[in-house]
Order: sequence, then structure tokens, then C-alpha cells
Amino acid sequence: MDNQEHLMEKIATLCKHRGFIFQSGELYGGLAGIYDYGPLGSLLKNNIKNLWIKKFVEDRDDMFLIDAAIVMGEQPLTASGHVGGFSDPLVVDIKTGIEYRVDHLLESNGINPEGMTIEDMGQALKKHSVLSPEGNTLGDIREFNLMLKTQLGSSSDSSATAYLRPETAQGIFLNYKNIMDSMHPKIPFGVAQIGKAYRNEITPRNFIFRIREFEQMEIEYFIHPQVWEAQFEYWREEILEWCDMIGIDMSKLQEIEVNSTDRAHYSKRTIDFEFNFPFGQKELYGLAYRTDYDLVKHATYSKTNLRYVDPSNGETYIPHIIEPSMGLDRTILAVLASAYREDEVDGNTRSYLALHPQVAPYKIAVSPLVKNKEELVQKAREVFGMLKSQFGNVAWDDNGNIGKRYRRQDEIGTPFCVVVDYETLEDGMVSIRDRNTTEQERVGIHELADYVSNKLIV
Repeated sequence: MDNQEHLMEKIATLCKHRGFIFQSGELYGGLAGIYDYGPLGSLLKNNIKNLWIKKFVEDRDDMFLIDAAIVMGEQPLTASGHVGGFSDPLVVDIKTGIEYRVDHLLESNGINPEGMTIEDMGQALKKHSVLSPEGNTLGDIREFNLMLKTQLGSSSDSSATAYLRPETAQGIFLNYKNIMDSMHPKIPFGVAQIGKAYRNEITPRNFIFRIREFEQMEIEYFIHPQVWEAQFEYWREEILEWCDMIGIDMSKLQEIEVNSTDRAHYSKRTIDFEFNFPFGQKELYGLAYRTDYDLVKHATYSKTNLRYVDPSNGETYIPHIIEPSMGLDRTILAVLASAYREDEVDGNTRSYLALHPQVAPYKIAVSPLVKNKEELVQKAREVFGMLKSQFGNVAWDDNGNIGKRYRRQDEIGTPFCVVVDYETLEDGMVSIRDRNTTEQERVGIHELADYVSNKLIV
């Protein structure tokens, strides 16, 4: 196992051991490609979501937040092209009957599948004599639709067919007219949404990178068609600013211009923001110019007028769309990979998460030096209550000796540890320890909130 694979294993182990992320249904053997977020993972996830909403919705005057339904009918997904074309190429192992994604097999054999048609992939498999991971002969390629299908109500006819949405974008497009009629926005404006989406991945892998149930943070920004290039560049900068803001290692981020053969059918220009994960450089975010494809399709299939009338000059047109699309689970993985550190403290290896204070599950941990001295515990509880009222996510930690508490808080990414000791009872000062440097300072309790506030501003 090389160092990068070992790093991925360390991150996954830390996530389970410290209550960030668990395999869903692990008690019964687990569901592949589906994960549960534990107590600390939920805090980390919500911190990122709240920061995203603040930056892209609350701090702007041209953005609306919605929460569309997860279950979608067949008609809108037919209009969007998902029913007919949302598929992956699969090939079966003749001996075992196990199916594999063709592009993954090609990649594992050093062949780049980008831009290949189904026919190209089939020829590549034959030309390079690609076998299954078990070394067996492969069958013919078939296309497999990735959507999870269900039936609504008791009817079994096609009108009851529905799907768990494969992306959050379509819920925004379907509500475009409702937003226009209720909010009366002027173009340009955006609609933002955070929500779950589902894809029936055949080979989920790399922890929470490629999974079947995932969460997206997406914006559909509606614009005049003549300004798309300037808007595209603006949103490119916004994505980069966001990455830096939440602590993603910018040296591991690459912008990849997607060529015409690899772009989605609706896109005229796409940039993939790829991150150097421990398992390789892979897509983290996407920025696409979707033109007017989606609104035109839905207008046609629904027989509804979705044209915009400019109130200033009477110009009528179907708005074009810039789409910044960000996967929340991949964001969390990139943040964890960016933050994971190892160093040596007192001759021992220390692992810790150098999380940006804004995303860290806990901002501060408060401890009494020992937990069996009532006067120390009482004073520590007072400090804890004061800090919690101001900073919200503050941990109380009196489990084990002070060294073990420091290591535990370091490993979960808590920026500061505050300790109430015997001297505190005499001088009203506490020890505050920095996660990254392990250095400690004495600070007066009455100055503590201001001290922490200044330190948390990065």
C-alpha cells in the first residue's frame, strides 16, 4: 500500500473512530455506497451547508433558496433526457456474472476513456485484451440507467412511475415559473438548493467520493444570453473563493476545461474543478453553461410559456443558465484530506485535523484539569456556559487525563482547548491551547470570549 492509499485509510478510520461517518446499516453488513453521518460529521456537514447558504444566498440580493421534492415524476425526467440517456456503460464478467463499469476498467488498465463512444470503448477492451479484475473474459457492453425507480400509490400503470431525483437541478427548473410568478425577480437572478440526490452506481468506491445517496449544493443562475461569458468567469471566481474560504488546499485544486466531446449534452462550456484526493485527481465541482436547453425542453414538454419579458425594454427571451454544482460529500472529503496532519509531540506521533475554524465541528473544548474536584468542575462549567452561549458548538470534555483530551480534540479538529486549573480559582485566568501549534497561553476569563473571537477570524 502506497502512502496516498494509506492516507485514505487513515482518514476513513478516523471518521469512524471519532464519530464523523459510518457505513449505513453496518449492524447488518452495510449498504455499499451509502453512508450515515455521525454526531461530529453532522456538525461538520451543517457548518459547510450554513456557510454555503450565507455566502451564496444570505449575503446576496439576487438569490432565492428552495427545497424541492426528492421524488420526481417520469414526464419531467423524460423532458430533461434522464429517462432516455442517463446511463453508464457496463460489461459483465462471463465467469462470475459480476458487472463492471467499462470506463473504470479502462482507467485501471491505463487507458483514458474520455471522449470515447460505446463503440470506442468496446474496441479498446478488445485491442488491449482487458479482462475483469478476477482475470476473466468480458461480455458485451450494455447501457445501464442510473436512476432509482419507484411506484407511487397502488397503481402499476406508467402514470404511477416515479424516480428518486438523480440531481437537484431539475427541481429548480420545474419551479422557475413559480418563482417568477411569486417573487417577480429581474434577470439576472439565481435559485439555490441543497438536497439529496440518488444514482444507482454499479461500483461505488473511494469512501464517500462515489456513492449512491449523496447531497448536492447547486445554483442555477438565470441570465441574458449575451452576457454568459462574463457571468461564467464571475462564477468561476466565486467557486475558487468558496474553496479557499472553507479550507480546501488550493495547491491540490486544478481547473480542467472540458472538451466538446466530454461535455454534457446541454452544456456549451464546462470547467471541472478537480482535487488531488489520496486516490488521485478527480472531479470535485463543476461549472457549466447550460444555455437555454433545460427551460426550452420543459416548456416544450409541458406546453407552458417560460419566456421572460424584460420590464425595462419589453425584450422577450428564454433565459440562459450558468450552473455552479458542488457535491457536499465530496466537499467534506476534500476538506478532510486538506486538513489531515501528522507531527511529533513529546516523542509521539500526533494526528490532527487542521480544519478551518468556520467548519470545525467544535470551535472550543472546555475541561476542568481534573474531574473529581468540585470547585474546578463548577468553575469550568461556568466558562463552558459562557463560551457556548456565544459560540454555539463548544465541547465539554473531562474524559481521561488532560493529555488524552488534547489528543482527542486535536484529532477531531477543535481549534482551541480551554482548561480550568487550580490557579484559575486564584487569579481568574485559564489556559488556552492552540490545536496547530500546541502552544498555550494564560487568558483572563473576562477576556476569553474576545480572545477566541479574534483567533477564530482567519
